[in-house]
Parts: sequence; structure tokens; C-alpha cells
Amino acid sequence: MRVERRLSWLAVAAASALSASVAAVGADARWLAALGAVITRAGHIPSSVPYAAAPSHDWVNVPVLGELVFHALWALGGDRALVVAQAVAVAATLMLVLRDMRAAGASDTASALVLVAIPFATASSLFVVRAQMFSLPLFALLVVLLRSDARLRTPRIWLLVPLVAVWSNLHGGVLAGLVVATIYLLFQRRSLAVLAAAWAALFVTPALLHTGEYYWTVLHSEPAASGFGLWAPLSWHNPLDVIFVAVAVPFVVLAVRARPRRWELVALAFLALSSIHVARNSIWLVLFVAAPAAAGLHLREISASRRLLVVVAWVVPVVLLVAAFAREPVQSVAGPALRAKAVRLAAGAPLLADAEDAEQLALDGRRVWIANPLDAFPRGDQRLYLAWLRGRPAGDVLVRRHRVVLVTLASPAQRRLAQMRGFREAGRDVAAVLYVRAS
Repeated sequence: MRVERRLSWLAVAAASALSASVAAVGADARWLAALGAVITRAGHIPSSVPYAAAPSHDWVNVPVLGELVFHALWALGGDRALVVAQAVAVAATLMLVLRDMRAAGASDTASALVLVAIPFATASSLFVVRAQMFSLPLFALLVVLLRSDARLRTPRIWLLVPLVAVWSNLHGGVLAGLVVATIYLLFQRRSLAVLAAAWAALFVTPALLHTGEYYWTVLHSEPAASGFGLWAPLSWHNPLDVIFVAVAVPFVVLAVRARPRRWELVALAFLALSSIHVARNSIWLVLFVAAPAAAGLHLREISASRRLLVVVAWVVPVVLLVAAFAREPVQSVAGPALRAKAVRLAAGAPLLADAEDAEQLALDGRRVWIANPLDAFPRGDQRLYLAWLRGRPAGDVLVRRHRVVLVTLASPAQRRLAQMRGFREAGRDVAAVLYVRAS
């Protein structure tokens, strides 16, 4: 491999290895494995959330393929398998971004610099395992496909249709990709046939025509309406959001300097507004702007005298990969002993637990009051649950309905429970605290 291409590949390898060595399983991950297990055992798709006691009748379940994949990964190796899958998704994503950079004429040094900055700008997306894992490489692939077609129109643009169909069965991030594709097809390609086929492909799911109902309920759920959790807007109080802005603004300036096409400017504006509205959408902006940013960054290639330095630097991803296989995944939920005690004290009654612990209990085959996906439940129950998670007095009504409560350590809900006279602490570990109603 030529030395002028080693630097960008080193950046891809380092970022992927870093993901493998530090990634943790977060909320919006384990529930997919839990539902995938239910579907595998029952042989059909349930019309409600089977592990929750709160009513969820006639729920439309669309990302069934994603649930089955997460179940297979969990059965293969639990949290460790999910972390490995995340690292693979990150590697595939960055390789596609690198291909996009080279097609844009970016130098290897500029590409490497931009690739190194991407993980800092998108840490919560690249280093936390969520359902969004599927959308990372698929969005990057969509961007490569659109820009390739913009340079030379070919029938390959029709690959957009099966891409959307598969993506819709995996994760709701397909909507962001589909909007970007719509902008391209309207402003650049002017192909209504491909546009209609791509939007029709969105409905090629087990829910068929009800797929639109699923996306509507997700976008109008209580977390989305109130900006809670993964739906939180960009905030100056969040250090990760501040870092994103510090990286994204120079990226955008460099991208504009590279004179992007009109459709790219429109898509850039859409993705920027989307990132402000929901911070987790920042990943799409960064992946989209990376190639033109690298093309607009004019740097001299690495000199031949520094070849040894580049070769030696490969020790970094190697060390990170060794560390990844040596470490145990970070414990983010109550451990097995504390969960078993909670189930025993509940004596068959549904448990009240925060989002991540509820997902893990569901994966254990236990019954909880409510859990992800929250959009499956009535808005009133969603609102009450979020009030409790936020530690607000309105959530006390929900707490008083349950005898056993499992909650993340140092969370707002845990701090409020610690002050409630009606409950006593029955156990804790490094990640969670168990409370029982005082008799």
C-alpha cells in the first residue's frame, strides 16, 4: 500500500478500534433483542409489547429485522457481541466515508484529519450501542450512491429502492436518509419515478401500509414532543454537543469552500436544522459533510521521510483492539444478583424500572410496567413515566403504584426515590439501586 494512502486507513482503523475498546450498550438497544427473542419463540410478530404490563394494544411493529439481528447478536455473545457489531458498523461507515472523500478528490492527509475528528464530533453515536447502529453504514452508503450518481448518471440510482426497503426494516433513521435522497432526486436528478419507488420501498415491511402509522407515532411520541433522552435538542450545557459544534462548524465552512452542488447545500441546511432540533441527528450532518470538508482542506501529503512514523503509528489501533478483547463491557444496568433480588421481591408483580434496566429485565424474560419502545404505549402513560425518570413530583403517582422499583444510580429518579419516606433501599450495585415500599 502506498504511504500516501496509509494515513487515512490508519485513521479508519484507529477510530474503529477505539469504538471496540470503549463502546458501551445504551438505552434503545436491548429491547430489540428482547422482542427478537419473543418473535423467534412465538413464530409471529406480536401486536403489543409482551414484556410490559401497561396497555400497548394494536402497536405497529416495523423494525422486525433489526430486532431479529439484535436477538441473534445477543444470543451469540451478549453485550460483547453488540459492542463488536458496533465496531464493525463504525468501520464500515468510515470506510464508505473515506471512499466518498477519495471520489471528491480529497488528499490523504486531509481525509485522515477529517476522519480523526469524526469520532470526537459524534461520540454518542459511534461509542454507544443503540438501534441506530444499523443506520450508520446505510446512511454513508446512501450518500456515496447519490454523489456517485451526481458525477455520472447511471441506472445504479435504482439501488436506492432496495436500500430503503432493507433500511426501513432495521431502523427509523431511514427517514433522514430518504429526505436527503428526496432532495437529490428533486434538485439534481429530477427523477420522479425513482423518488416514488423509494418512498414506496419505505412501506415494504411486515406492517405494509401501516408502516406510516408506526413512523407517525414515533415522531409524535412523548419523548419526541418533550425533547427527552435521545430526542433532546442540541444544548450548550452538554459537553458532547459543544464538541460537535466545534468540529461541525469548520467542517461546514470547508465544505462550502469546496463549492458543493445546489442539492448538497439544501441537504446540508436540512441536516443542520435537524441536528439543532434533535442532537443525535448530528451524526448525519457529520457523515454528509465529511467528504466535501476533506476536499476543501488543502494540505500537503506526508513526506517520504515520515513513512516510518506512519508505520509505527499502526501500533495504536492494535493496542486498542487488544484492550477491546481483554476488557469486560461497561456495566450500565443492574447486575444479575440485583435483578434477581428485584424479581424475587416483586413476587410476580410487574417491576417499575428506568429505561435501560427495564430493557434488561425484558431481555431476562421478566415483566415490567413500561419500557422501550415507549411510542407503543398511550401518551398518558408515556408522560407519567417520563415525569418519573426526570425526578419530577408528577411521577410520584406512578411510583406509588408499585412495590418494587429498580433505578439507575445517581439518576434524577433515584435521587427523588431516596427522599421518599414510603420507600427504603433494599440493595445496590455499581450501576443501579433497588427500592422497596416500606411496610
